[in-house]
Amino acid sequence: MTTETPRGADRSFLFVLGSSRPDGNTEMLARAAAEQLPGDVPQRWVDLAGLALPDFQDGRHETDAWPVSEDEELLRQATLEATDIVIASPLYWYSLSAHTKRYLDYWSGWLAVPGLDFKRRMAGRTLWGVTVMSDHDEVVADGLATSLNHSAAYLRMHFGGVLFGNGSRPGQVKADERAMVRAKTFFDGEAPLARFPYEAGPAAR
Repeated sequence: MTTETPRGADRSFLFVLGSSRPDGNTEMLARAAAEQLPGDVPQRWVDLAGLALPDFQDGRHETDAWPVSEDEELLRQATLEATDIVIASPLYWYSLSAHTKRYLDYWSGWLAVPGLDFKRRMAGRTLWGVTVMSDHDEVVADGLATSLNHSAAYLRMHFGGVLFGNGSRPGQVKADERAMVRAKTFFDGEAPLARFPYEAGPAAR
């Protein structure tokens, strides 16, 4: 299930919802941040739970072509058309949700599609994260943030960081005043080029 706005701006956002329930806290926080974007910036929302996307099977070293479903093609094109990709995943067992991880696994397959040039085309775009968790200490989400940063670094993308929120019961994130304040300016922040830890420092290229 997708919703989108008309195209026609220099930036276009793809919001990838990875929750296992509709209208969850993470989606609420992502939408609060999206409301601050200029009206002429296209937004497209994809709910991974609404797509018939099977578990990824790594066929990069096989001769038979991977059969591409309609939902996979929709997701692939939406990814390639966006300048900014927002991963909105609740914190499940201190990492990304299963729906979200499956989506990123498909990136591995897209890297090997002849003529697609997925890695080259993704370079220079920006990856963002939004997550809501029951814990008040953001350090417990380091695994999620690291996964997104390293994924962006591998593709030479920019990484805008993660917008954190607190909540467990439906709608609880709305009471997290700090998260709601952060949401107002989250996409205004500078998104530096993502780097692996070993690339940090003056010697990094």
